[in-house]
Formats: sequence, C-alpha cells, structure tokens
Amino acid sequence: MVRESLKRSYLEWGFDVVADVGSGEEAVPLAIAHQPQLVVTDIAMPGMDGIEACEQITQQSPNTRVIILTMHGDEDSLSRAIRAGASGFLLKDCSIDELMTATRLAASGETVIAPQLKPHLLAQVRRPTATVASNMTTQHRITPRETEVLQMIADGHSTPEVAERLFISQKTVKNHLASIYQKLDARDRTQAVLTSVRMGIVTLD
Repeated sequence: MVRESLKRSYLEWGFDVVADVGSGEEAVPLAIAHQPQLVVTDIAMPGMDGIEACEQITQQSPNTRVIILTMHGDEDSLSRAIRAGASGFLLKDCSIDELMTATRLAASGETVIAPQLKPHLLAQVRRPTATVASNMTTQHRITPRETEVLQMIADGHSTPEVAERLFISQKTVKNHLASIYQKLDARDRTQAVLTSVRMGIVTLD
C-alpha cells in the first residue's frame, strides 16, 4: 500500500516510475538494468536490507542516486547509509512535498538529510580520524579553489549558489567536486564534507 501510494505521488508530480519492488534482491538487478536517475528505498526489507541494496546499486550503477526513506532515524543507520553512498536520508513522517523536493535535489546531484538527523551527522564529524600525517598529505592535494568549493558545500550552498558566488560555471563547480571526491575517496558531497571536516580542511558552523 505504501509503495502504491508513493508510485501514484511520483506519477502525479511528473516522474516516470520504471519499477516497483519489495526487496533489495529485486531492486539491485532492476536498477542495473534500467539505470534510473533515482532509487527510493526503505531500510527494513525481507532479505537484503535497503542500505546493502544502496551500496550495490551505487557501485554497479554509479549514475543512480539513492534516497533512504525509513522509520529508522538512529545515528548508526544514518552512518551506514552515508557510507553506502546514499544521496538522501528522510524519515517517513516527512510530507509528500518534502519527499518530492528531496527527489529533485538528489537527482540533480544534491544531498538531502532530514533536519532532525543533522545532530547525528555532526556527531560523526566530531569523531577522531586517521593519522595526522595521512590527513595532511591529502589536505595538501586539495587546491585553494577546491577548498573554497568544499567550504561552501559544507555551509549548505547548492551547486548553482556556489557557481554564482565564485563567479564560475556550474560545470566548473561539478568538475571541482569530481576532483575532490577522487582525492578524498568520497562518493558524494556528504562524504566529502564529513571527511574534509575531520581533516580540518573546512569547518562547520
């Protein structure tokens, strides 16, 4: 019933729904076959859970973004989802408008986290990291312009906002982000910000 309701909502908002399944085992091969822009999944499912499915999908269909929509708003679930490459983490008490907005943002390359879960995100950032020597080596590879882009992303600015404020094109911003992801071994901007804050490259207010 929930899946059917979500499917109708997405169709009403102008999205194409290419598949509708009830388990991770079904979702992964269909995502690889269809290469959708976005997959929306719960965590608790029979067999393979949504986070494991997310990890396999983002590895085997790298252009597909994944939003986790769940009742499990604990720090461990959020941490696992981020490590798995999720581009969004929303709770089921969000409105349809919030979900549709998050869908458009995630599909365009943004990362969306439910506001009430941001303290969990900050808690992860404040955890100790690997050796200082290793961090410093990585930090020196991040250019000043990339640091500017990272800081603005950490401050919550979108790609168009970063481009406007730095007087560069959105394509250039995306190129900087791609370089940053590679240097920090991050899958998306959330992982990049978490890693860069832990390394002291950028700061969170």
